[in-house]
Amino acid sequence: MNKKITLVGAGPGDPELITLKAIKALKQAKVVLYDALVNEELLDYASNALKIFVGKRAGKHKFLQERINELLVQYAFSHENVVRLKGGDPFVFGRGHEELEYVEGFGIETAIIPGISSAFSVPALQQIPLTKRGKNESFWVITGTTRSREISQDMYLAAQSSATLVILMGMKKLSQIMQILSDFGKSETPVAIIQNGSLPNEKIGIGKVNTIEEIAQQKNLAAPAIIVVGEVVTEAAVLKDIYQAVPKSEYAVA
Repeated sequence: MNKKITLVGAGPGDPELITLKAIKALKQAKVVLYDALVNEELLDYASNALKIFVGKRAGKHKFLQERINELLVQYAFSHENVVRLKGGDPFVFGRGHEELEYVEGFGIETAIIPGISSAFSVPALQQIPLTKRGKNESFWVITGTTRSREISQDMYLAAQSSATLVILMGMKKLSQIMQILSDFGKSETPVAIIQNGSLPNEKIGIGKVNTIEEIAQQKNLAAPAIIVVGEVVTEAAVLKDIYQAVPKSEYAVA
C-alpha cells in the first residue's frame, strides 16, 4: 500500500455533521491524528486505528505545528494510511494547506475531504443567515487573532462594510474588536456569540456592539465560540422565541 495522508474535516462538533466520505476514510485509517475541537465520538469509526491527540488551543499547545508535521510523515512511513482529523474544514483557519505542503515534500500521497465549517454552520443552526436580501450581500470570515497574536488588519476593512462579519477565535480580543466596530459607527449593530456550536452544551448571547461584552460576562461565554456581527443577527431563533412569548404591545414600539 502506498503511503497516504488524508486531511479530513470533522465539522463543527455534532458528530452527525460529518460527511460519508470522511467516515469511510476513518474506517480505513491505520493512524488518526486529531485536534482539540474534534468530537471524540468520531474516533469510534476508526476502531482499529492508533489514535493520537495533537490538539492546540489558545495558550495550550499539546504539540507545536512543526512537531505535528513531523508526526504525520513519521506515521505515513510506518503505518502508510494516516488520517489527519481537523475540526470544521481543514482549509478554513485550520493550517491544512501548511501540513499538505510539508508532507508532499516527502513524496507522500495526499487527499482532502472537506468538512462543514463552523463559520457558516453554527450561525445557521441558530437560524442566523449570513446573507439575506435587503440586509446585506456578502459576509467576511476573519480570524480574531493572527499568527503574531494581533488583530487582523482586515478587521478594520470589514468594520467599514455592510457585510455580515463572522469572527473565529476572537473571544480573547472581544473588547478590542468591539472597540474597532464602535469606532466605525457600529455601536448599535447586533452581535451574537455562540459557544460550543452544534453541541448539547451550546450557549448563545445576543446583544449589540456596545453591550455584548457585558452579556458575554453575564453568560460566562468563552472559547470555543463564534462571533457574528450584522443585521442578520436579528433573525436568530432565540429572538423569535422571545417575541412570540411577549405580547406585541410590549415590544412593537421600541
